[in-house]
Amino acid sequence: MDIWSWICELPNSDEWSESNSPQTFLLAASKPTRLKNNSAQTIELRAERKFGSESESFLTFSIRFLESNSSIAAEIIIWTSDICPLASDKPFLPLILQLLQEIVSRSPTAHDSTCPRSQLQKLKPEPVSWTLDSHSPESFSNFFNFIFLAHLFWLCACDAPSEVGSLYFHSLLAPNLETFSRKAGPVLRNFFITVGTDVEICFMRTFGYIASKWLVSSDVEVGLQSLAPLPSHNLGFSYAMESHGLWILKGYSPAKSMQLEFSNNGRKNQFPAIIDARESVLKYALAHQQLEAVIQLEYTVGFSDGFIQVKACVDNLRFHVVKLGFKKNDQDADWMDEKYFPSRVRVWVGPEVGASYVGGLSLGQSTDNMEREVEMQKSLKGTNGKSKVPNVKTMTTMKSRTKIRNWRWDQDVEGNAAIFDAILCDNTTGAEIATWKPSNGSGIQFRKRYTGGSRAFTKTGGLIFSGEEYKDSVMWRLNKEMEGSVLKWRIGAQVWLTYLPNDINSSYYETRCIEWCDEVDLPLIPSKY
Repeated sequence: MDIWSWICELPNSDEWSESNSPQTFLLAASKPTRLKNNSAQTIELRAERKFGSESESFLTFSIRFLESNSSIAAEIIIWTSDICPLASDKPFLPLILQLLQEIVSRSPTAHDSTCPRSQLQKLKPEPVSWTLDSHSPESFSNFFNFIFLAHLFWLCACDAPSEVGSLYFHSLLAPNLETFSRKAGPVLRNFFITVGTDVEICFMRTFGYIASKWLVSSDVEVGLQSLAPLPSHNLGFSYAMESHGLWILKGYSPAKSMQLEFSNNGRKNQFPAIIDARESVLKYALAHQQLEAVIQLEYTVGFSDGFIQVKACVDNLRFHVVKLGFKKNDQDADWMDEKYFPSRVRVWVGPEVGASYVGGLSLGQSTDNMEREVEMQKSLKGTNGKSKVPNVKTMTTMKSRTKIRNWRWDQDVEGNAAIFDAILCDNTTGAEIATWKPSNGSGIQFRKRYTGGSRAFTKTGGLIFSGEEYKDSVMWRLNKEMEGSVLKWRIGAQVWLTYLPNDINSSYYETRCIEWCDEVDLPLIPSKY
């Protein structure tokens, strides 16, 4: 499926006849096992060349669904593009912009989003044009196929008959989703950097919604499992970059695509495991949530006579679990409002594996011995003279009090990589939430976790760590000979999401985990100022 190469060959195609008959690209066709009443179903992309005023030629594209049997033939036009002027130096830029704009405008947004859809209707052409010019045709082809697949999803979900969506899910989405998401990564990263965070979030929520629908459909055994296995890697996306003294790692992952660590689900990776209707509503709600993470580490470089010192510390760590939906369902609203929450965050940063230019690594935090407060109380009874009635009484008590924080921070090391580890603990028992498993009628409740003054999360369920709270830094000493070079530094993270009931009565619980790792630049170039 190489749609972009086919499109690029259209203006100069030798097969284009003088009558300007349309050119078609077969997107999907029904398999023999799915034929009904000897009918054939296809989804096609059609290109038509037309002429405007002053003999200017242009192309228009349409997506069509065709169904035919021995007696009738039906055709439905699902979508038609804007015109693409062939005289332009980038004739297909309007097509790419239209696809992206329609993906963004239909993306699911968080219920409390502060970015109105109206502000995202018109994308600027410059970032898209730069993305088109700065990548090879093969790389851009993977990106185009990816956005075309996402765009077609919205058409099938919102504007097409159900049989079109069924054919799309089986013949297009199932075999291509994992491949396209993996191959489109390098171009997608550069596109996000140039286009901005608002568009990035909308685009990734669209993909998260598509992936969630596919995974849920596979689990309820509507026929997809026999056609396509579950993904071999996480269906999310992550990338890293260096910007103005910050190392930044961004990651997105549909919750259901994350590795399941443990749960009380009878069937480890299936949905639903429990027949109860409300439990099924809960599992459905959890399956349509996505982790969105931003990890920012601040770094500085110092030059001395004998070595180079690199220092890094936490600037900002932000984690949000968003609902991938469009409207709130009043029925079973409490069950639909249940959410995962981050229960552990492990961030690491350091030189590439095997680097010989690092002379030493120093951590900025000692192992934390829990602070305790102790009060003493003793009892003393006595008498004065020969009286049998005691008239002197004193009493003291002895108590032990431990101060326990919601989040415990540790620093660790693995090779030359420094590790920042934040672990959510129950502020009553001190138990670590990410590894805790409920037992018979006892243990952590952790309810009402988004309300009250001592809550461990924001009101919307997010989690933010700032450098003002966690100022401890780590330092590396590098060989002086590396001055003037730009090194590759690695940055990675593991995030655990846990679900425990918040406002409902349920025994269900689970913990999932995702890991990201990437490279960033470390410029060792002294400033001239």
